Amino acid sequence: MKKIRTRFAPSPTGFLHIGGARTALFNWLFTRHHSGEFVLRIEDTDQARSTDKSTKAILDAMNWLGLNWDEGPYFQAERVGLHREMVQKLINEGKAYYCTCTPEELETKRKRALAASKKPKYDGTCRDKKLDKSAGSVVRFRGMQTGATIVEDLIKGNISFNNEELDDLIIERSDGYPTYNFAVVVDDALMNITHVIRGDDHVNNTPRQILLYQALNFAVPKFAHVPMILGSDKARLSKRHGATSVMAYKEMGYLPEALVNYLVRLGWAHGDQEIFSLTKLIDLFSLEAVGKSPAVFNPEKLLWLNAHYIKGAKPERLSEEMKPIWSEAAGKADAELVCSVIADLQPRVKTLIELAGSADFYFAEKVQYEKEAAQKFLQPAVAVYLKEIVAGLPSLTNFSKEGIEDFLKAFAQKREIKLKVIAQPLRVALTGKTVSPGIDEVMVTLGKNRVEKRIQDAVAYIEAQK
Repeated sequence: MKKIRTRFAPSPTGFLHIGGARTALFNWLFTRHHSGEFVLRIEDTDQARSTDKSTKAILDAMNWLGLNWDEGPYFQAERVGLHREMVQKLINEGKAYYCTCTPEELETKRKRALAASKKPKYDGTCRDKKLDKSAGSVVRFRGMQTGATIVEDLIKGNISFNNEELDDLIIERSDGYPTYNFAVVVDDALMNITHVIRGDDHVNNTPRQILLYQALNFAVPKFAHVPMILGSDKARLSKRHGATSVMAYKEMGYLPEALVNYLVRLGWAHGDQEIFSLTKLIDLFSLEAVGKSPAVFNPEKLLWLNAHYIKGAKPERLSEEMKPIWSEAAGKADAELVCSVIADLQPRVKTLIELAGSADFYFAEKVQYEKEAAQKFLQPAVAVYLKEIVAGLPSLTNFSKEGIEDFLKAFAQKREIKLKVIAQPLRVALTGKTVSPGIDEVMVTLGKNRVEKRIQDAVAYIEAQK
């Protein structure tokens, strides 16, 4: 069996967006499932809009998602010589021709066709003139005018197109650069791409490309068109539905495995299963399980998945992910404290940004009390209890969650008060907040010396308010 080769071929005119990332992922999983080869090609023939910044952003996003490639990245603009050779081949064989119709003339023809309720396709003015290349001329493919072209789509099934409805499309612009439809055919053929998996916004391009493959005597690859992604309002996904750039999700504190897991479920399913490791996805993925209907992007579902992966990650791994996000104080903290803080917080947060925000009090030199929390819980009546807790801590030899819990319970029982009388004041003293991980967890992570100092600071704060 011929080795399966797929490609992902983004245009470097912007960031890698969610739709493109899913296309890349489907190609990658299909290739890895079949032990094939995955090619990355940057389609930069639109020189006016292509930028190095966009290329870097795309490569960064692919690397962050873990979608490694076997060949490339190739740059389409570096292959223009090959494209021109193929254009000339078609001209020499009478399968393409020069056209000198101006944009103004083409617009007039388009309006005339629309007024006559006809399809506004090129009317073939230059088709049989046998013109030579001249200033401003383009090259058009001499399309078939009879019969039909069948697209054998691996997802949508067979789709038939009447050839008479297809245009004599331009394959080389007046600036000497190939058009998308032509360059992609030449590159896919010469790179031995066996399967073209892409968004279904390319369906109408496919019959034209099949005719080009045939005219150039290239083998036609298998096609699979993936349905588009919609927003919650069933309109095409856009910025109004939330972030669409892959790296924006990194900046918002998402883990790459959460985004990969979510993207694969946008249009692909394996029963009702929601959580998949990358290894499992490679094992299970097939194009037969890709749905024919558009998928709806659900930010809440992605957030749920992210929380799941944060909760299950090793603190040491999250510590690396957090480096660009941590506060300056956290960045200077020792690794053991950082990992303890992460272990306290990871079951309670949904993003790494939330984790960083929740962690600030651990690393603070001096706790900043929330105004309402301090007013309610750091009152003169509790100062005596806080002083006694500080006095008792040096004798607490079992400074663990269990030891601290027993210590505080015994303290409350001895003074015949309910635990809640000291619990919230102690929480505010240690964290500055009324919501945090358990007091015993916080105390263990902070360590005895920090705990004593923070309680003493709270007592000083209370006494200064008198």
